This record gives sequence, C-alpha cells and structure tokens, in this order.
Amino acid sequence: MRIQVLGVGFDNYTMEQAVAEGVRLMGTEGAHYAVTPNPEIVETCREDPEAAEAVNGADLVLPDGIGIIYGAKLLGTPLKGRVTGIAFAQALMEQMARGNRKLFLLGAKPGVAEQAAENLRREHPGLRIAGTHDGYFQEDGPVVEEIRNSGADVVFVCLGAPKQEKWMRRNGEATGAHLLVGLGGCLDVFSGQVKRAPVVFQKLGLEWFHRLITHPTRIGRMMKLPVFLVHVLEEKGKQP
Repeated sequence: MRIQVLGVGFDNYTMEQAVAEGVRLMGTEGAHYAVTPNPEIVETCREDPEAAEAVNGADLVLPDGIGIIYGAKLLGTPLKGRVTGIAFAQALMEQMARGNRKLFLLGAKPGVAEQAAENLRREHPGLRIAGTHDGYFQEDGPVVEEIRNSGADVVFVCLGAPKQEKWMRRNGEATGAHLLVGLGGCLDVFSGQVKRAPVVFQKLGLEWFHRLITHPTRIGRMMKLPVFLVHVLEEKGKQP
C-alpha cells in the first residue's frame, strides 16, 4: 500500500528495497517506469491532472525530497526514508554493471549525455551504454525508435518534470526497455556540468538549499516548498 501525500502515492521503501524492486522490474517482461517526486512535483500534480496520472501510474514512486518525508510524518503516515533519484540511479547502475544490462541516456543539452556516458563508464566498470540522445527533440517517434533499436534494458529519462513522467507513460512500451527512470537534471551532474551538493548538505536533506544559493534564479521553483508545507498542514487539519 502506498503512502498518500497530497494526492501522490509513495512506495514505502528503504534505498535497498527500492533498488531491489528496480532490479526486479528491470528483469520483468513489459515496460515499467519509476518516478522520484519532490514537493515541487507534488504541487504540479495538484494543478495538472495529466501529471498526477503519470506520476501515480508509475510502477515505482520514490520520495526524492526531505519535504516529502516531513509531509508524510506530519500526516501521520511516515515513510521509511528519502530515496533520491541520483542515489537510486547510482545504485541501479552498479547492479546493471554486474548483470550485463544496457543503459540509454536521454535528455539535457546536446553533448551532455555523451559526456555523462563517458564518466559513467569509468565510474561503473562493465556498465554498457546503449546510446544517448539530447532532450531537444520535437517528435517522440524517432527517439523512441532509436532507443528500441539500441536494445536498452533501462532508460534514464532526464527531460524535467512533468514532461519526463508524461513521456515515460506515453512511450515506455514502444521503447522496448523494461525500466525507464525519470531523473530530472541528473545528466548534468553525471556529466560534471553541475556539482552535487557537499555531503553535509546531502545528509541534512538540504540539497535544495545548496541549489538555491548556487543558482538563485531557482527561487521561483523553490517557493513551492513552503506552499507544499502549507497544504500539508491544511490536510492535517482535516484529519479527525
């Protein structure tokens, strides 16, 4: 049973359990997809029914964002812990390297996915990169065909939310991959274009704050966090 936080249902897994489920889906017939909503995405789902359908329709919904953990706790339905998209992806690639699985990288600006692929091959010896494609395309068809022809088992879809969630729901089966994972800006991090927050920020769940102080233009997006918490408190007030 999923834990509901403002209309989005989260799978209540530890990181280890989430990775195990990802590996299981990777080896299961058919197409499956995983999403990693944070408070900003939850707020988007409240305003966009198609986004909500895509997020809740995922086979794996992981809480990426300390705000989700606080929100679930305030609502009396605590989650086991935060499962960030980037940490989930890193752990999944370790398993893929051992299992001879093929990965396709989709998203970001031209050249970024290729650089990410080079870095990931070095970091995960044995990882097979099936192909790459930037996120600046107009039609899904040619990209879907390229992924299918690559024989990828897994696709990291980094198109930004909610575009990536809708894309995976719409195209997952046609790609021929068994698992697609929506990962926002992770390719920028994997490529070295963007530095991840220092470990101390990660441990404190303050990666959002580090992104804000290093990229002040994100302030508009960050304002959704206090709005999210207000909505959580409103929801809590409705509880008997």
